[in-house]
Amino acid sequence: MKNAELLKRKNAATPRGVGVMCEFYADRAKNSEIWDIEGKRYIDFACGIAVCNTGHRHPRLTSAIQAQLERFVHTAYQVVPYESYVELAEKINNLVPGDFPKKTAFFTTGVEAVENAIKIARYATKRPHVISFNNSFHGRTLLGITLTAKVNPYKKGFGPLAPNVYHVPFPNEQQGISIDAAKQQLQTVLNTSVDPQQVAAIIIEPVQGEGGFNVCPPEFMKFLRELCDQHGILLIADEVQTGFGRTGKLFAMEHYDVAADITTMAKSLAGGMPLSGICGRSEIMDAPLPGGLGGTYAGHPLAIASALTVIDIMEEEDLLTKGAALGDKLQSTLNELRTEVPFISDVRGLGAMVAVEFRCPESHAPQADFVKKVQQTALSNGLILLTCGPDANVIRFLYPLTISDELFDEALAILHQALLS
Repeated sequence: MKNAELLKRKNAATPRGVGVMCEFYADRAKNSEIWDIEGKRYIDFACGIAVCNTGHRHPRLTSAIQAQLERFVHTAYQVVPYESYVELAEKINNLVPGDFPKKTAFFTTGVEAVENAIKIARYATKRPHVISFNNSFHGRTLLGITLTAKVNPYKKGFGPLAPNVYHVPFPNEQQGISIDAAKQQLQTVLNTSVDPQQVAAIIIEPVQGEGGFNVCPPEFMKFLRELCDQHGILLIADEVQTGFGRTGKLFAMEHYDVAADITTMAKSLAGGMPLSGICGRSEIMDAPLPGGLGGTYAGHPLAIASALTVIDIMEEEDLLTKGAALGDKLQSTLNELRTEVPFISDVRGLGAMVAVEFRCPESHAPQADFVKKVQQTALSNGLILLTCGPDANVIRFLYPLTISDELFDEALAILHQALLS
């Protein structure tokens, strides 16, 4: 089978709404490498969109999944429960930031975690409204795209959207939004558009993902915590992309001196298996009635087994330290390239969650065409990169934390060549 043949079959059999970046098809993968069906090898700096922090087919994960597979595959936790779900919840409760009693529930996808976090917040506070941030991404379901602050392609044509959601600016110096301006505009919304006593939650990504890897300043996160405490609003940290080692900490909120009331997680939680979770204050998580939360596949046994092993791998292989060191090396390399690539306007990130933004040095106009060219050149030379940002002028780097130094250096050489081509 050839890639071109499969591409024709894909176009005939699947809808265009499922956008696909690559025109080749995966045959196998190991750690930080993917081979297509024609035998070409690629270094994976996409990581399944931040899912494979522990690499593709980590041998301990495959063993854990196989061991569970030999016991049982599915019972539906809500019908016949199993100890591994409880064990993982206990571990997550101890690992999520916040010096207070916690409880955790598991689901399947990131947006399921987000939607259920909003459900819980509304039930616990008896309030209807939610505040999200410009350039945020919280998923593709109806409530997910309502919370997400990007029209094309996520909202376009899918209305009417869910009610009672407000958007406010995220502090971003590249877009001319200072911390003080973001504070002021949030206060303005609470003064003019929605009564803060009717706001259930403020949901924020500590580092925006799809929005451009914009890091929330500590001063602003502290302001949000104080504002929420003042008005009885719950603070939700969406750690779907930032969680499980991507920022040099297990959770990005560990970089801040305040804690969220509810934390969502998914992606690298289970090392490639579909699993998401919500961890929050016990009294908040206990608010909904029995049956108000759950799902047929929520907390699937194979995914739970994988997640328990991911936690062990993260600790025993010291992947937080390794990922952060590689992130520092990547940022240094990109900053050194500023003299050769004048379009580089910003290099930013936390730990292994790094991005580089490209703008014209004179006009400050975003350089989306340049970014697309760099991405395509790198891909043709065997390096998979993802873009992001509202103007599609940012390259984000999501390599597995288990990548070898040799492959990392090879990837940086491909990137360098693509930036200068």
